Amino acid sequence: MTKRLEGKVAVITGGTGGIGKETALLFLEHGAKVSLVDIDEEALNEAKQALSGHGDVLTVKADVRHEDEVKAFVDQTVERFGTIDIFFNNAGTEGKVKPLTEQTEEEYDLVMDVNVKGVFLGMKHVLPVMQKQQSGSIINNSSVAGFIGAAGVLPYVTSKHAVIGATKTAALEAADYKVRVNSIHPSPVDNRMMRSLEEGFSPGHGEEVKKAQEEGIPMKRYAINRDIADLVLFLASDESRFITGSQYRIDGGLSAK
Repeated sequence: MTKRLEGKVAVITGGTGGIGKETALLFLEHGAKVSLVDIDEEALNEAKQALSGHGDVLTVKADVRHEDEVKAFVDQTVERFGTIDIFFNNAGTEGKVKPLTEQTEEEYDLVMDVNVKGVFLGMKHVLPVMQKQQSGSIINNSSVAGFIGAAGVLPYVTSKHAVIGATKTAALEAADYKVRVNSIHPSPVDNRMMRSLEEGFSPGHGEEVKKAQEEGIPMKRYAINRDIADLVLFLASDESRFITGSQYRIDGGLSAK
C-alpha cells in the first residue's frame, strides 16, 4: 500500500469519537504520526491502547472551548513531533433537540462554543505552525446542516453554517503561505451522535427515525465512519494540493435532490 501521509504529523480533535478514531487509524496506516485530542481522558486512554500498535500516537486531554487548552495541545504536539502538517478540526456537539423557542441560552452557547469557537481557536493556534513551514492542510468538520435548515436543532444548524464562513475566510488568509483550508459536510453518520439525535427527534422510537432518514437518502443508508475518514485522508494528502476554500458534501446524494 502506498502511504499517502508518510512522515506527516496530524492533529485530530474530537479524537475519541467514531469519525475521529477511524480517521486516526487511517492516518496511522498511511504513515502519519497522530496527536489525538479529546475532553474525555478515559476515552483517550482507551483510544491510545487501541491505536498504538498501528503507529506513533500522542493523546492530549483538552477542551476546545478554552484557548489555553487549545494552545497547550498545539504546543505539546510540536514539542513531541516537531511540527503539524494536518489538522482535522473535528470536535463537535449536537445539542438538544427542541424548538428554538425552548432552547436555553446555555444550550445555545455550548453548541456555538464547541462547534464554532472551537474551530476558530484551533485554526488560530495551528495556522502559525503551518505558515512558518509554508505548508499544511486544515479540514474543518461541518455537516449537510451547514447548507440547509432542520427543525428542532437551531444551535447545531447555526454552528455548521458558521463553519463554512470560517473555512472560506481562513483559506483566503492562509493561501499566501501555501496552507489549505477546506470543510467537509457529512449527512447522517452511523455513530453515537445520530443515536442521540434520533432519540431526541422521537423519544423511544429512534430506530424508526433512522429508517425514515435512510429512506430519504438516495443511497438508502447512513454514512459509516470510514466513508468520512477516506474523504479526510484525501484532503489531508498532497493529492488535494490545489484545493482550498472548498466545501465537500459527503451525503449519499442527499444534496442532489
